[in-house]
Amino acid sequence: MRGELHDRRRRQGPRELERLAEELTGRDLAILGQVSDLKLMSTRQIEAVHFPVIEHDTQAAARRSCQRGLARLHRDGLLLRMERRVGGVRMGSAAFVYGLGPTGHRVLRREGPKPRYHEPTAWFLEHTLGISQLVVDITLAARDGQVDVLTCQPEPRCWRPFWTAGGLLVLRPDLFLALGVGDYERRVFVELDRGHESLPSLLRKCRQYQAYYQSGKEQAEHGVFPLVCWSVPTATRADRLRRAISRESRLTDELFRVMITEDMPAALWREAL
Repeated sequence: MRGELHDRRRRQGPRELERLAEELTGRDLAILGQVSDLKLMSTRQIEAVHFPVIEHDTQAAARRSCQRGLARLHRDGLLLRMERRVGGVRMGSAAFVYGLGPTGHRVLRREGPKPRYHEPTAWFLEHTLGISQLVVDITLAARDGQVDVLTCQPEPRCWRPFWTAGGLLVLRPDLFLALGVGDYERRVFVELDRGHESLPSLLRKCRQYQAYYQSGKEQAEHGVFPLVCWSVPTATRADRLRRAISRESRLTDELFRVMITEDMPAALWREAL
């Protein structure tokens, strides 16, 4: 992959970059922008958001159009295709996972340092695609009129620096969402747990949220502190985390909600959490 990237960067001078940018469609730019924000997206996730079946004759036609579009963006170095796949090689091109390529970064003119191009670990892939899937689910629900997405901030845009007696700390949620639910705005920090970390590790993250809550910074800037919603893989783990939070005397229990991953999307726009 490194040699391939090196060759593409060497070939694409300013004129070639300008030509590529002019050929991009609105959908191309939307795909590049979302992949850049979320870091990784699978073929199926990109298809669901950017190639809805309503715009094609059949689901198969939507899938073919998606695969052709992604192949072109990958060919031009705008997207990177990871070696790790979702669902195994038998899934074919539907199993591919994409990140923003070096040319994509230049075309989008993203601020900040250029991203590093290396193969993600299995843990990072699973966790990042889990957040991407939540964003996809909420996006599709918004299209159906079930909820309004007012703000969607993946990492690092959702990070919150704040001062404590011990110095400057940075709270690093996995995702921040502001959702329009009926006549109300619901603000939530999302933490995705895939079952790989110990409960003490999760409680340490809860204590970071508690410290940020006690700093008063979020309330001063926005008038309210978001709910901290934990997404966990099983009911057993959800029960264990709820009990651990309730037993932790230093935590404000009302700040936290714990739910199973498959229930998380719809739960975020219910009237009562």
